[in-house]
Amino acid sequence: MATRMIFLLAGIGLASWAPLVPYAKQRLGVDDAQLGLILLFLGLGSIIAMPMAGTLAGRHGCRKVIVTAALIVAATLPCLALSDSFAVLAVALAVFGASIGSVDVAMNIQGANVERDMDLNLMSGFHGLFTLGSIIGAGGMSLALYAGASALLATFAISAILVALLALAAPQLSVEAGGDKAPMVVMPRGQIVVIGFLCFVMFLAEGVVLDWGALFLIRTHNVAVAQAGIGYSVFAIAMTIGRLTGDATVSRLGGTPTLVIGSLLAAGGFALTVIAPSEWLVLAGFAAVGLGAANIVPVLFSAAARNGDMPANLAISAAATLGYAGILVGPAVIGPLASQVGLSGAILMVAVLVCLVGLLGPNAANERGGFSK
Repeated sequence: MATRMIFLLAGIGLASWAPLVPYAKQRLGVDDAQLGLILLFLGLGSIIAMPMAGTLAGRHGCRKVIVTAALIVAATLPCLALSDSFAVLAVALAVFGASIGSVDVAMNIQGANVERDMDLNLMSGFHGLFTLGSIIGAGGMSLALYAGASALLATFAISAILVALLALAAPQLSVEAGGDKAPMVVMPRGQIVVIGFLCFVMFLAEGVVLDWGALFLIRTHNVAVAQAGIGYSVFAIAMTIGRLTGDATVSRLGGTPTLVIGSLLAAGGFALTVIAPSEWLVLAGFAAVGLGAANIVPVLFSAAARNGDMPANLAISAAATLGYAGILVGPAVIGPLASQVGLSGAILMVAVLVCLVGLLGPNAANERGGFSK
């Protein structure tokens, strides 16, 4: 239960920032290009901290890393509502991203340890609570702001919820520490290079739906701007359902079939969004992407923890870092690509990449690790 609460905490904390973005833009008086540059600091903070979080979890245990980083998340969130200059907000976002990224790595190591100790498939359910937390965080913050609460008051309320969840979970988190003397940053090797690349592709694919799904509906089916966000909502709901039921799916089918079937379903969903003659079929495509992608990253993280090339904490750290790089690279790559081949063409190229996950995934397994129990 403690591990589930931390995944829920991380989802709430990260997603609660999204409704604050328009307020930050208005407060700073920046244009879209400047806002994009500021938002980049959140991802950069995560990418810098995540490799080190794995080493720290190995040295000091997951509990210390999670508690420290989660408290920084709770403390930084109100700063995001107060920052009134480019530099201050950039620093606050970098710290926020670093702390969220550190929680992400440590909680996945914690989850892998629980899976190992209980000899059960649990990672999909853990990630399902992260996705559920994202819906709660974004929805709760939006409702608070809509009800008239100030951004500062709303962030304090979210921070209080995060601290309460942390207080309940912390006593049960792993304190296992091996005195790991590995360098703070370790390059992935062996099987983890392939697993990291597959994570990169899947995070990129999720980012495409988040960043471009609404624009695709507007351009191709003349959906109203105010309603275009429903594409991502359908995707997120389908992914949540897929992950919350994913442990049973992985237990019944095995990790490798889950990965292969999921990648084909997600790739088919992307293709359906492109060829669909109506917006309803486009939404069905987004739902297929969400269901198909739901359990791929959890399966990959479980495989990383069982690999024979790197210690579990360093392997998960490397895989998560490469995955988050996909979120950063995605918007930068898809935009120029869409200008050359059109947004539909760019989405079809993403579908091809997702197919590669199904082709390469089984080859990333070895007899010392692998995807299936």
